[in-house]
This record gives sequence, C-alpha cells and structure tokens, in this order.
Amino acid sequence: MNTSLFRKKLLQIIGVVLSISLLAGCGGQAAEDGAGADGKVTLTVWHNWTGQDAKAVSMRKQLEDFQANHPDIVLEAEGLPTDGLRTRLRTVAAADEMPDLFVMFPDAMTKEFVKGDLLQPINEELDKKPEWKNGFIPGALDGFTVDGNIYSVPMNLAPSSFIYYNKALFDQHGVKVPETWDELLTAVRTFNEKGVIPIALGNKTNWVAQSTTFSTIADRITGTDWFLKAVAQDGASFTDPQFIEALTKLQELGNAKAFQDGFNSIDETQMMQLYFQGKAAMVINGGWALANLVNNAPPEVLDNTHITIIPPIEGGKGEPATTSGVVGTGMGVSKKLTGARKEAAMELLYALSGPEGQQVTLNSSTLVSYDIALDESKAHPLFVELYNLMKNIKIVPVYDSKLSSAAVEVTNNGLQELLMGGDPKAIAQKIQDAQAGAVAQ
Repeated sequence: MNTSLFRKKLLQIIGVVLSISLLAGCGGQAAEDGAGADGKVTLTVWHNWTGQDAKAVSMRKQLEDFQANHPDIVLEAEGLPTDGLRTRLRTVAAADEMPDLFVMFPDAMTKEFVKGDLLQPINEELDKKPEWKNGFIPGALDGFTVDGNIYSVPMNLAPSSFIYYNKALFDQHGVKVPETWDELLTAVRTFNEKGVIPIALGNKTNWVAQSTTFSTIADRITGTDWFLKAVAQDGASFTDPQFIEALTKLQELGNAKAFQDGFNSIDETQMMQLYFQGKAAMVINGGWALANLVNNAPPEVLDNTHITIIPPIEGGKGEPATTSGVVGTGMGVSKKLTGARKEAAMELLYALSGPEGQQVTLNSSTLVSYDIALDESKAHPLFVELYNLMKNIKIVPVYDSKLSSAAVEVTNNGLQELLMGGDPKAIAQKIQDAQAGAVAQ
C-alpha cells in the first residue's frame, strides 16, 4: 500500500475516533446535567393510580396535563397496583436502581429509604414556597421527616378503616347499625341467617385484613402507646396478653362467619364487587374506597351506602372514635437526580402536591392532608358524609406504616393464617421475632 495513502487513511480514522470521543463527552455532560441532545429532560415516574376510581383517574390526568404544559419534560410513567408497587420499590431499592419519582409511603418505608441513602430531601423547595409548606394540617409532614430533613409531602389523607354499609339491607332485615362489638356480632349472625354476606373481604394480597380491619381492632384493645412501644421494642412485646387478645378478636369475627367463604382467594377489587352487587351488607375499607364507590357502584347500592367506624370494644385501652391510617402517600425523589432533571422533578412534585394539586385531589372525592375547604354543593353526598365524619375521628397508626418490612410481611401472612384457624399465640411470637430482629439490626 502507498505510504502517503496509508497515512491519509490513518488520519481519517483518527479524526473519526476523536469526533466520536468528543460527541460521547458532550453526551456524558448532557446526561450528567440532565438534558438530552434535544434539550429535553426525561423522568421515570412510578405510581399506583391504576384503577378507574375518581382518585386514580384524576391523578393520571394531572400527569397528562403536566406533560402537555411542559413539552421540555418527558414523563415515562408506569402504574402498578399498590402491593406490586411496594414490592417492586423494595426490590429496586436493594439494587440502588430507584426510579426518578415514585409514590412512597410515610413512616417505615420513608425511613428505610433514607437509611439506604436513596432519597432527595425537599426542605429547600418547601422553604422557597412557605404558603405551600404552611398549608398542611398539623403533623402531616411527620411521616416523611427523618432527622430534621423532609423527604416528601402527603398528596392525600388515608384513613384505612371504615365500615361502608348498605342501609337498605339493614332495614330490609331489621338489623341495627352496630355501635358496640356485641351489636356487630349480632348483625353478622342475622345477615348469615338471611343468606347475606355480612362483611365482604378480599385478602388475597394479604395487606387488606391488616390495614382495613386488624389495625383498628388492635388499637381499640391495646391503645396506641402500647403499639408504638412494641414497634420500638421498648417496654412492650407482641407476645403481651393485650396483643394476643387483639388477634383473638379478629379471629372471633372469622369464627362468626363475618366474611364470605374464600376471602383469602379474592383481592380488594373483587371484594368491592361483592358489595356493589348487593351480595354483602358491609365492606371494611379505607377512605380511598369512596372514590371507587362514587365512580363504579350502581345507584341502588351507592344511594343506600353510609359510613361508620368499627365499634369500640369493651375493656379496651384505645380511644373509641378512631380509625387506623396515615397522612397519605407522597412522591419520593431519587437522590441521584441533579441539575435539570432535579429541577424538573421538583416541578412535578409541586404540581401534584401543591395547593392546586391538593384541590384537584379533594375534588375527586379523596381526603387530603391540606387545609382547604370542601365545596359541599359540588361534592358527592357520600363524600360529604365522610368529610364531616373525619372532623370527629382521630387517626391512629396503621400497622404497616410503623412495623419493619419483615414484620409487616409476617403480620399479613399471620392474619391470613389466623382467619383460617391459626393459633394466636404462635402468630404473635412470629411477629415479635420479626420486629425484634429488625430493631436489632
């Protein structure tokens, strides 16, 4: 080969390589800065707004509106059912591969992610907008605060335990709406005699019985202070007699045939369908179920549905006018975000949980942890009933917001076993061992 031609070819190759290197360097800088070559920022967003209830539809619409109003920001949104989202988040957390923004639960999950150095604090963003920060109800930010840093704000208020009941079925069969535990058992017995499911339950995904029913029953008996001490393993144990009594009370409902056959084989959606079809007199579910009722229940069921709480239990140490729950989920922001991507993430966080976002959520028949008034003339009557009920109801901790991940799983599985005839003392020991092990780490 001609030497000068060889040198010419070699210089061309070197030039191409250098050009590629320079382009790669520019691309790397852009990626680090957050914007792509087209100037657009891409954010991955994981959420649990997958249903057709008013809340889910409203939140998806907010994402769509944000995308339309911010053409320079591309949202790669993915919806997962709540239990699937929890599992997947903990899986990617273990691998340090978090999405950019994600629906996150307060208390235990937030603390675990902070401990894993996975979250971005948002103190600076809140301080920039004091009208936003100061609009939350007292204590609303506590579940997202760790060592003085705030990692999210609630987008809703999530009481997890109400009895939704079909007043027409109660009247038809001469049943009193229960105000005591004995009256609840009497209602269960009467509906069974009349061939009506007393309480629809769908515990296939195993969190339902714990979140909607057991957490409140347990607080009625043990009181909140005992539970928090047991969580901290500081002067209380899940093998204490009061906790075993709480397990026994839930089992008492199961033994009384309060729930339909096969309750561990259907999920929350199917559970609600039993109620919608008029086959069940009651369903115990969280405040989030109201948006589902308003959107999907037939008129003959919706128009006869009213709301109350699990009745007090005689001799219990807990307050009677309470429901288990949390202040609501928030959007977690990955710690890896910097530059333009971080700015875009904070814009989306504010759009979903700022004053306008909170108003949109309230308008979707969903309670919020924000100090804004409900226009009762525009709200569904059932939501007005829930909204006014909450004025006289205190929220106590739902178990899966305070227990460790390991203890939550053991508790959920244990309650499935309990309702199938399992030994309360043996189940209590498993929960104690799981929580003690987690605290010791």
